[in-house]
Amino acid sequence: MALRERLHGQPMTTLLVVRGDQVVFSEGPIDRATRIASIRKSLLAMLYGRPVEDGRISLDATLDDLRFDDIGGLLPIERKARVRDLIESRSGVYHPAANGGDDSAAEPPRGSQQPGSYFIYNNWDFNAAGAIYVQRTGRDIYDAFDEDIARPLALEDFRRASQHYGGDASRSTHLAYAFRLSARDMAKVGELMLAGGRWDGRTLVPADWVRTITTQVTPPAQMHPPHAAMRGVGYGMMWWVPEAAAGSPLQDAYLAWGLFGQWILVMPHSGLVVVEKYDVSVPLNARIPTVPVSTFLQEAAAIAEAGC
Repeated sequence: MALRERLHGQPMTTLLVVRGDQVVFSEGPIDRATRIASIRKSLLAMLYGRPVEDGRISLDATLDDLRFDDIGGLLPIERKARVRDLIESRSGVYHPAANGGDDSAAEPPRGSQQPGSYFIYNNWDFNAAGAIYVQRTGRDIYDAFDEDIARPLALEDFRRASQHYGGDASRSTHLAYAFRLSARDMAKVGELMLAGGRWDGRTLVPADWVRTITTQVTPPAQMHPPHAAMRGVGYGMMWWVPEAAAGSPLQDAYLAWGLFGQWILVMPHSGLVVVEKYDVSVPLNARIPTVPVSTFLQEAAAIAEAGC
């Protein structure tokens, strides 16, 4: 009851906590598929697993190797960025992105940073990573998610026809691959990650890849701009990794995080997956009240400590 009382008045639509098949806590609609903002990037990270494993995608291939470009051309130094730099958001490519909702307003000048040396949350990197996935696999991102993850997981509310690319193609040819998922389907994605990528005896995401993408690459202290460093959450490969003390419920936890308060938090030590959603229909550059990530993580830790 205390948790429900705390949630009232918070800018959120749904909170869902599961452990395996058990629903530990549920507040709000769990079957409404709405936009999940940057959680899309964590879904792409999962899709990367198989083509990285079988060699179709090399993390060390450069943009130059791939003959990858954008409107107006990339700079010579930008062409040295590797695929791994893109999915770690450390590419040093500051070409305009097709969509907002990142920290691009604080980007350094183009050509000023060596690829792999400087973290800033930059949608060009993530959109380019999506375009490279399509280039190297010959598969549409939504078709791949539908076939490789949604159907095997029996996601209940995912509709392939409801997923659409978006953004301003006059700024960049590499568009955002927006996703719409429900809370209960997001929870299943988290359960798949918690299970090391295996579901009903099948490997949907290679276990080594699950560990790789959820291992911290960039600690908070190395993040830019300064407000990003203050959040206490590091970054792996398109998954966020909270800093937590040994013995904390958040030890070894990781999360997918989208604008306006969309989260999938995986907590291996308690076996919990925590999903929170805030269903809003506003532009990505809108300023509205949201739950800070620190508050969300504190609430999740309290749920785990309560023995739920």
